[in-house]
Amino acid sequence: MKVFAGNSNRQLAEAICNYLNVPLGRASVRRFADQEIFVEIQENVRGEDVFLVQPTAFPANDHLMELLIMIDAMRRSSARRITAVLPYFGYARQDRRASGRTPISAKLVANLITEAGADRVMTLDLHAGQIQGFFDIPTDNLFALPVLTRDIKSHYDLSNVMVVSPDVGGVVRARALAKRLDCLLAIVDKRRDRPGESEVMNIIGDVTGKDCLLIDDIVDSGGTLCNAADALLAQGASSVTAYITHGVLSGGAVTRVTSSKLRELVITDSIQPTTAVLSAHNIRVVTTAPLIGEAISRTSQEESVSSLFD
Repeated sequence: MKVFAGNSNRQLAEAICNYLNVPLGRASVRRFADQEIFVEIQENVRGEDVFLVQPTAFPANDHLMELLIMIDAMRRSSARRITAVLPYFGYARQDRRASGRTPISAKLVANLITEAGADRVMTLDLHAGQIQGFFDIPTDNLFALPVLTRDIKSHYDLSNVMVVSPDVGGVVRARALAKRLDCLLAIVDKRRDRPGESEVMNIIGDVTGKDCLLIDDIVDSGGTLCNAADALLAQGASSVTAYITHGVLSGGAVTRVTSSKLRELVITDSIQPTTAVLSAHNIRVVTTAPLIGEAISRTSQEESVSSLFD
């Protein structure tokens, strides 16, 4: 088994390698003067079980091309099996045709990864679970819930905790966390008038005096979370904390979160945190390296991965 990484999140790749007690594979991923990407694998991979760690976060197109070219380089270097490890799968939100004459970009990206030569895909908290079916190769969708659950148990009195879904579509995820914590569940009913904006309409459930934990897979602009926090506090919640897997945090999201009424925003390192994120007083990062590392180890040894989440 060998683990390699592009330029998207080398810190996570190194942490995964530390967990596995293996060195990070030597590879050069650089750009020519015209920004063409060039990859050179600097060690033998013939007959090896290769894992490429590369979340396709901002800049998504560059990091996706890095992944595709690395897969091609490994295939042409006679790697026995190539697993694309995408802690964050970019384009996942384009998983359906929301209106006429639009693409299903998540399916296109799945095709690109498959055609490049990947034998397997491993990802974390897909925006929609059915995206696994977009791939014609084995796909493991890991869940960050065990990581988030451990963090919540170490920071909160569970007798006063209420898990909150920020929208109706996230109820399944929120219910799974509430079951693990053995606590109550509430739902934020919101109406989105236009992309990037949300308006909170109603809170389903009694949150009075509760420490509310908003749970979701992606935080992008941060508007939904901040509006939900305002609504929950207005309904009598004691505090509001958000636990999100993928901290996209584009544009002015960090400023929006730091100036909001959120007690804390907890994200994972599936996307490499920016300097602004690391310096924010109410944003905290927890690592998924042991989770992904264990999944990689079990995949390499042909052991069960799903049992990690039983």
